[in-house]
Amino acid sequence: MSKEVKSESVSLCPLGTAAAPEQEPLCIFGTGDFGRSLGQRLLQSGYKVVYGSRRPHSCGPLPQGAQVMSHAAAAQSASVVILCIHREHYDFLETLAPQLKGKVLVDVSNNLKKNVYPEANAEYLHKLIPGAHVVKALNTLSAWVLQNGPSDASRQVYLCGNNVVAKQTVAEMATKLGFTVLDRGSLTAARELEDFPLQLFPEWRLPLRLAISLSAFFFIYVVITDVVYAYVKNGKDISFRIMVSLANKVFPIVSLIMLSLCYLPGVIAAFLQLYRGTKYRRFPDWLDRWMLCRKQLGLIALGFASLHVLYTLIIPIRYYVRFRLAANTISQIKENRTSEFDTDVAWRSDSYLSMGILGFGFYVVLGITSLPSVSNALSWREFSFIQSKLGYVTLFFCTFHTYLYGWNRFLFPSSYKWYTPSAYMLCLVVPSVVIVLKLLLLLPCVDHRLVRIRQGWERTDPEEDSNKSLLK
Repeated sequence: MSKEVKSESVSLCPLGTAAAPEQEPLCIFGTGDFGRSLGQRLLQSGYKVVYGSRRPHSCGPLPQGAQVMSHAAAAQSASVVILCIHREHYDFLETLAPQLKGKVLVDVSNNLKKNVYPEANAEYLHKLIPGAHVVKALNTLSAWVLQNGPSDASRQVYLCGNNVVAKQTVAEMATKLGFTVLDRGSLTAARELEDFPLQLFPEWRLPLRLAISLSAFFFIYVVITDVVYAYVKNGKDISFRIMVSLANKVFPIVSLIMLSLCYLPGVIAAFLQLYRGTKYRRFPDWLDRWMLCRKQLGLIALGFASLHVLYTLIIPIRYYVRFRLAANTISQIKENRTSEFDTDVAWRSDSYLSMGILGFGFYVVLGITSLPSVSNALSWREFSFIQSKLGYVTLFFCTFHTYLYGWNRFLFPSSYKWYTPSAYMLCLVVPSVVIVLKLLLLLPCVDHRLVRIRQGWERTDPEEDSNKSLLK
């Protein structure tokens, strides 16, 4: 009888009017910039948010729609507690151990320096509240990213923890916020995740060191061959040229070498594949690291090229240049002579400037297309065409620009001060080698074999050998 009444009572309810279970809120400890930004983003994503604060009635403005209460009450109302507080304020959590038992604690903290504490913050939190499920996550994000939404450079977030269910809960929350989650394993990886935001341009270290080393070497080289040589041999003090003239020699030299170093590893990799006869063997570690920093090498090269352009533009307003022009004009007037127009020099000068302008223009195109917002709008074929084919064209124009600058100076003994070649001659070595090797790879017989290897063919492919034997 009771079953019949029960079924009848259910049938009398209108369809769709059954009360949905109320969504459980997410709890945030901390009302600072990060806590407020995270709460605002969670509310926009459809979550209910409750804040835990020491001063619930005077904790400052919070996102509209969020509740605020004491730490104990907030922790009691939610199964996920996000700790947006610094490690030095974790001590009060011990008093909340009963309320936090069985809860998912998301640790988003970072330190100001590496190795400040003997263990990671998340590991310390796990010791402090052993009954909770600690997950390290969201610590690689900033308040600005949370407010403005994930961009291409900050879309990926990392997490780690010992409890699979707890990590899955946090991963679903991060995915709903618009981030891509990468699980780094157990809580022992927390130290690595906490050190990650403290890294200073890790992908730029090798290119920057290389740029600084090249700049220092060539600057010292040109100071010796230009300033010191002129003072020792002729007793002239031309040290004033260090600030502009010598700097404007170093910038294009470093730029051209850095640009050629962007394409040299690809050429080396191609010849390595031809030598091995397969694409399935790993490249050496040094070559892998080199290829991974090609974008940074190219952007630094563009920076040096831009400095070269700016320094070149100020040449007409330099005191030294204006003085030389005025002195030459006065000398010609006194001697009643006029310099004849040299068509060959005019051709060489215009060609030199034209190659430089075209090279810098392509340089800028390469730099713009390397931006994530631009590269994401290009297909892979378009991106490859610009960065590869157009890149080699840029390298050719810039190298040709340097050859036109030197012209036939290498034939004159005066160019070899103290029996050393000019700096521009040294900078032509690497780009010339890259261009020659690339031309060899473009030979039809070589290119055909390389394309086959990159499509999966191997020199010792048994299926290929059997087909050849059948044809015989």
